[in-house]
Amino acid sequence: MAKINYSVELNPETSSKAMGSELHISPKKSREICRHIKGMKTKEARKFLEDVIVLKKAVPFRRHHDGAGHRKGPMAAGRFPVNASKEILKILKNAESNAEYKGLEPSRMYVAHVAVQRGRVIRGIIPRARGRATPKNTDTVNIEMILSEVL
Repeated sequence: MAKINYSVELNPETSSKAMGSELHISPKKSREICRHIKGMKTKEARKFLEDVIVLKKAVPFRRHHDGAGHRKGPMAAGRFPVNASKEILKILKNAESNAEYKGLEPSRMYVAHVAVQRGRVIRGIIPRARGRATPKNTDTVNIEMILSEVL
């Protein structure tokens, strides 16, 4: 596994970072979630992700929305990506605890930067009839998150 660096550097005295490497979630769904929570306060982002997990709020899909139905609220197409929301919530909690460890106040912070990059593809096959095989690949995702304090 290659070492992955953060794509943005913010002031280390007022920010905290967290990263998830090679998570087994969809890159497209995680991109849409991260695009939506960027700029939110940490408490607001945590509440949003928890609501997505219990299917109360939908994530608005802007780019990858073929076949997605309309949802309640100010959005056109939306979905409920539960597994990706669980993993991103773990990263958010980790960043909050990193901020607490540094002596910052997590309730006064916001999501300053979130980036999603495709990780490596884990190759697999499904055996089929007559000696053939069908690929069954697993996509992975690298997510970086930086929280910054509201001044």
